[in-house]
Amino acid sequence: MDPVQLADAVRRALASAVADGHIDVEVPADIPLDRPKSRDHGDYATPIAMKLAKAARRPPREIAEVLAAHLRAAPGIADVEIAGPGFLNITVETAAAAALVGRIVADGAGYGAGDALAGRQVNLEFVSANPTGPIHIGGARWAAVGDALGRILATQGASVLREYYFNDAGAQIDRFARSLLAAARDQPAPEDGYGGDYIGEIAGRVTAEQPAAPDLPDEQATEIYRRAGVELMFEEIKATLHTFRTDFDVYFHENSLHESGAVDAAVQRLKDSGHLTFADGAWWLNSMAYGDDKDRVVIKSDGQPAYIAGDLAYFLDKRSRGFDLCIYMLGADHHGYIARLKAAAAAFGDDPDVVEVLIGQMVNLVRDGQPLRMSKRAGTVITLDDLIEALGVDAARYALIRYSVDTTLDLDLDLWTRQTSDNPVFYVQYAHARLASLARNAADLGIDLGLETGGTYDPALLDTPRESELIALLAAYPGVLATAAELREPHRVARYLEDLASGYHKFYDSVRVLPLGSEMAGAPTIARLWLCAATRQVLANGLAVLGVDAPERM
Repeated sequence: MDPVQLADAVRRALASAVADGHIDVEVPADIPLDRPKSRDHGDYATPIAMKLAKAARRPPREIAEVLAAHLRAAPGIADVEIAGPGFLNITVETAAAAALVGRIVADGAGYGAGDALAGRQVNLEFVSANPTGPIHIGGARWAAVGDALGRILATQGASVLREYYFNDAGAQIDRFARSLLAAARDQPAPEDGYGGDYIGEIAGRVTAEQPAAPDLPDEQATEIYRRAGVELMFEEIKATLHTFRTDFDVYFHENSLHESGAVDAAVQRLKDSGHLTFADGAWWLNSMAYGDDKDRVVIKSDGQPAYIAGDLAYFLDKRSRGFDLCIYMLGADHHGYIARLKAAAAAFGDDPDVVEVLIGQMVNLVRDGQPLRMSKRAGTVITLDDLIEALGVDAARYALIRYSVDTTLDLDLDLWTRQTSDNPVFYVQYAHARLASLARNAADLGIDLGLETGGTYDPALLDTPRESELIALLAAYPGVLATAAELREPHRVARYLEDLASGYHKFYDSVRVLPLGSEMAGAPTIARLWLCAATRQVLANGLAVLGVDAPERM
């Protein structure tokens, strides 16, 4: 019996009490359950009686007494006690709790999935770094977190499209092109241009393909380096992201919105609906009317579109493609985008809740207590390539995902490269490798669990405290995934995996699994090996959600 099944049992008991006339209250859809810190207080506790007391006009303990009487008769319930002001402390029968082990093994990679987001069409836009240089470490955070969030949303039934907004228009691209041309001509970078060895590298590649380009007139030469340089830079970005196990379904070109007329059409639509105001020679979106802190310039006084003009057209494009949830994952300097994007949706007559904006804070790479500032190649920032080289893909992804994105993150190189239990990713991966080793040792002893051929185990034999605690941790995984999806917080999965790894290590250190010497593998051994197989599966599932390998050996 897992938490979902137990909640259903409590709900049925409450419905039965209402039907019998013992309680007059509406049966809630949500039954809160907590895992008590002490097993003396049962396997699970619920405050449902206290939550219903006001509506029922009865003391919580009276409601708890009635509910406990009905719940004690439910299959799989060993005991129900009333504590404090009206808590129900529930003990589940050992066999009922441990039956979950078999279900996990049967479900395999599908264990933990839910359907809370079934039917939702989600556009998940993340990274979207300008193709003017390598992805910096801040973008690396979104590459890991965004990819993990996409995987988590998919486990809950959502159809997720991962999208990269390719910023190939605007002043930054102009500065990039002029920087490339200056490097090709062996001139200093423009005052507002880009530095770093990569500029020279890309300029050299463009020149190698078009040797006459540096000697052409400025306008013609700049355009050559713009087009070829952006393409080369973006190919490097995509290659780095692929190495980082982050791939996108769509690479959307900002410039296409301008060339297709989509920007003009979006602006005209807002003009026609009266949501743009002409003042001081410019056109302004009346975004304050929808909760923004100020109105936003859409068409500047020189007639050129402001950056938000592309955002307006881009939002309409997403909606035209059928997405009912548009998630934007942006950096710390984009906090103002929350209100403006929601205001844009409202101005188009749409539901502002279609738009979600997640803001991520800065990341620092630290060694010996000191932040690292300079990249060998980029010159001014630490890049994703630098991070991969320093930590490896697994440790880098896990480290970036493990912390809530609304906090500034200092990644300690010394910590994340250690091959010890102090390193969280090593600790979790070691638990999986240890379980894989255990399975190999069992096979060497000739123990066949029949995991794929209908083998069985006796769940009632998994009755020690450590086994019970490990089973409860396994039972919590679907809820962790559901909460991580609902709150858009992949770090919850990483922290759960560390708790599960800890629970397994404690179990293994206190309960003998394999027989010693000439002992035969009895029913307790078989049951414990099934529990180990289930634990290994959940660790693998959780690591897969994070895009981190589950090694067989370490």
